[in-house]
Amino acid sequence: MRGFRNYSVLQLKLTESRLLIIGPNGIGKSNLLEAVELLGSLRSHRCNQDRDLIQWNAQVALLQADVGDDDHLELKLRRSGGRQARRNGKILERQADLVGPLSCISFSALDLDLVRGEPALRRQWLDRIVLQIEPIYADLISRYNRLLRQRNQLWRSYGQSISERNGLLDAFDVQMALISTRIHRRRRRALHRLEPIAQRWQSHLSSGKELLQLRYQPGSRLEGEEAEEPWRMAIAEQLRNQRTEEERWGNCRIGPHRDEIAMVLGNNAARRFGSAGQQRSLVLGLKLAELELLTELCKQPPLLLLDDVLAELDPIRQQLLLEAVGNDHQCLVSATHLDGFHGGWRQGAQIFGEKELRDGFNVG
Repeated sequence: MRGFRNYSVLQLKLTESRLLIIGPNGIGKSNLLEAVELLGSLRSHRCNQDRDLIQWNAQVALLQADVGDDDHLELKLRRSGGRQARRNGKILERQADLVGPLSCISFSALDLDLVRGEPALRRQWLDRIVLQIEPIYADLISRYNRLLRQRNQLWRSYGQSISERNGLLDAFDVQMALISTRIHRRRRRALHRLEPIAQRWQSHLSSGKELLQLRYQPGSRLEGEEAEEPWRMAIAEQLRNQRTEEERWGNCRIGPHRDEIAMVLGNNAARRFGSAGQQRSLVLGLKLAELELLTELCKQPPLLLLDDVLAELDPIRQQLLLEAVGNDHQCLVSATHLDGFHGGWRQGAQIFGEKELRDGFNVG
């Protein structure tokens, strides 16, 4: 890493399957894991603006990684000119082509808001899963967000006649209906695959007392069996019919940006009626289900990033998490101290401490 967050330079060679990053808060442990997540998925769960990732006195941040035997990945963040992605020295026309070799799952204290937080958090979580399964999904989300911004700006612009504005909206409807359909289909499909695995983990974590349901509640009305053409036509009609309301509110009222993922324990919404312990178990179960699903679908198990999450879990859930990942996954784990790691977890682990974080030390 160069010029990323608080790091001028940091070079790290992973020599073991477990890396424990130990140090006080504020030293940059989360920044290191964030860099791995960004290079692996093109997304950060902590930040949406690249300029906030670049060191304050730098114009560029550079992330590089050697993965496997023959893949060299590089992502350059620039204050002006956008991102540039390279793979094995070749500039990629599509950034999404960088996704795949460095498959990773991130679990941080911020994820504990996944159940009780706003719907956008659950959409982002599901999107990260879909992206790992289908890297092209990044392009769909990017195109949809761009269309949505342009459509909303249309209602705030002046000087257009009603006929001109309706003509532009007609053009938006065609594109948004198609992309919305493809996003809806992928989100619903991923949640359908994840649910039985998450149900099993929830049952395990609750000693068989709790039944979990994950319900996809799309921001468009999707009727009948999953099929692209009928859904596309239905969404296009809904976009046309909501224009009066859209004009009043100044934003689009139909589409994937209004999706919700309902999490139900028994017959009750976990967000409203789940206890703090139930919500923590639910998030832990979702992350373990995500890890299991991607391990099944990917050619090799994904890299697991645990960012100070043990501090937010009680000792029983800490042990369940560490036992679940066991020896089958390469793990990068940050913590303020080593007390939570016992037995085999600490033995044989590579430890990256405060001095190395400050100095950008090359381990290995």
